Amino acid sequence: MEPNIKRIDDTFSVSGQLALSELHALAALGFRSVICNRPDHEGGAEQPEHTSMQQAAEALGLSFAYLPVQTTGATPEQAQQLHQLLSEMPTPVLAYCRTGNRSSKLYEAATQGGREVRQFDVVVIGGGSAGISVTASLLKRDASLRIAVIEPNTEHYYQPAWTLVGGGAYDVKDTVRPTGEVMPKGAQWIKASLCAFAPQRKVVLISDGTELGYQQLIVCPGLQLAWENIEGLEETLGKHGVTSNYRHDLAPYTWELVRSLRGGKALFTQPGMPIKCAGAPQKAMYLSCDHWRKQGVLDSISVEFNLAGAVLFGVPIFVPPLMKYVEAYKAQLAFQSNLVKVDGPNRTAWFDVTGADGQVTRHEKRFDMLHVVPPQQAPDVIRRSELADKAGWFETDPATLQHPRYPEIFAVGDVCGTSNAKTAAAARKQVVVVADNLIALRKGAALPKRYDGYGSCPLTVEKGKVILAEFGYGAKLLPTFPLDPVVPRTSAWFLKATLLPWFYWQGMLKGREWFTDCKQD
Repeated sequence: MEPNIKRIDDTFSVSGQLALSELHALAALGFRSVICNRPDHEGGAEQPEHTSMQQAAEALGLSFAYLPVQTTGATPEQAQQLHQLLSEMPTPVLAYCRTGNRSSKLYEAATQGGREVRQFDVVVIGGGSAGISVTASLLKRDASLRIAVIEPNTEHYYQPAWTLVGGGAYDVKDTVRPTGEVMPKGAQWIKASLCAFAPQRKVVLISDGTELGYQQLIVCPGLQLAWENIEGLEETLGKHGVTSNYRHDLAPYTWELVRSLRGGKALFTQPGMPIKCAGAPQKAMYLSCDHWRKQGVLDSISVEFNLAGAVLFGVPIFVPPLMKYVEAYKAQLAFQSNLVKVDGPNRTAWFDVTGADGQVTRHEKRFDMLHVVPPQQAPDVIRRSELADKAGWFETDPATLQHPRYPEIFAVGDVCGTSNAKTAAAARKQVVVVADNLIALRKGAALPKRYDGYGSCPLTVEKGKVILAEFGYGAKLLPTFPLDPVVPRTSAWFLKATLLPWFYWQGMLKGREWFTDCKQD
């Protein structure tokens, strides 16, 4: 049985009297907290006491609070109590009374009279590559904009270089700087995390209990690495030969393992799409194999690349040149083979393999080195919001990068529910589209820019050689330079290892928009 729920905003919903049996439905719908606003013994036998409701709710993992409100209405003290509860309880929250009316009015009183609402022209969610860059680009266009950037982390990373770190070609210390150092001058850094959206009221709720109001909102929190979705992985990362270039602190361990391995079994994995930088899983393999070949030990190492998908790379034209390297390194490809479990101390991994008949079987494989790429998903706060698409990513018009139902909300970067490759290069192009379109929206003008799905994946097939894959929607090739894109080049390595990191810190994060021509409407 499912209760009749009225959603007030992304954080808060109300309903009439709940039955004990309906708590299961609340948990299934994604609610994390329940507040009872109906005093005990107000009704008849159909009204369970709050103690029974609390016991049943907590057994389901739901937080529970009892804040009874008389039929005469809520007091200012009760509004303040709800305000305090909302800053402490996991969201989303459902409150109930006899009909839901008292809960609605109490919430209105708590949010209008309790929470501080700080107003900005633009609020940017996320201080990563996309968030810092779009803020800098907006301030280049209009330095008078009042922009808040919500970012809890005190360190900012250049993640594309972690593959090079794992291949012994880059110093990990050069991939990180303090967030305060890269925050654009003129923007206000809100050192907090996002709790929930309330798009009807044009506010977001943040972790310190306050709300930020906006005229326009840009959503760019990146994506979430779901290490926990692989059984046994988290407790063995960074030891027992288990590593990943997808974490700043683990990329140096990758290089340590590569340097020390003289023989045995090396497994590399790639989960189901979408993931950030779809070429990175195989780039780890290529750089490792190149080092082993140069050290004369490659013939003593059995290399295997396990892909959850059915193809080596999503843009067909790049598969033949990549296969030449796979064959040169004598690597085995295991398609539709998805890592599901790891036992680090016993150097064993398990893969669910989908056969041609669609049947899934579990295969056990021993390893001396295991490079893992975790499953990836939109952040929890996005997936549980009404702004998400059916797959949980931020619902985004693929051309304008606007939300289809809330035109004042845009998205940039990995969180977008678009089909482009999730790379820093994609964000670089998206930033210009959003900055120009947002300024036009503020002026009441038509949106001038369209995003073509551009993304770039510099495929490091060996130390000193890169295949520069640049493409857009529909796998259309979008090369920046008039060169054959499938040829491995030393110049592309220089671009990847030297020029792009410099451009990132000195150009992209400072609002310099070189090589970002986008379609005009």
